[in-house]
Amino acid sequence: MQAMSNFKPYLSAIEAPSLADVQAMPGTTVLEFGTEWCGHCRAAQPLIAQALATSSDWAHLKIEDGPGRALGRSLKVKLWPTLVFLRDGQEVGRLVRPTTAKEIQTAMSMA
Repeated sequence: MQAMSNFKPYLSAIEAPSLADVQAMPGTTVLEFGTEWCGHCRAAQPLIAQALATSSDWAHLKIEDGPGRALGRSLKVKLWPTLVFLRDGQEVGRLVRPTTAKEIQTAMSMA
């Protein structure tokens, strides 16, 4: 389990950006959709942290997802965690339920 000092909570529906906000984001961003209680999401946390540690130019937003959550629905998120890779607000890649840091790093390098 990830140490609490490295813990970064998911943004709630109120805190999460809108689709327009996401589309206006400059640079490279990874949106991570999931929930605190999801076993797949919790298992992926150290992998995501490891992959992001290798590239400082990626912004990372964790967004709590669920039924009726506008951003997740507009981006057609179905399983957690889903990582959506953006370049200047446009989706350039996606990874669902990653199982290795290498898999995430590869997706980031292709985005």
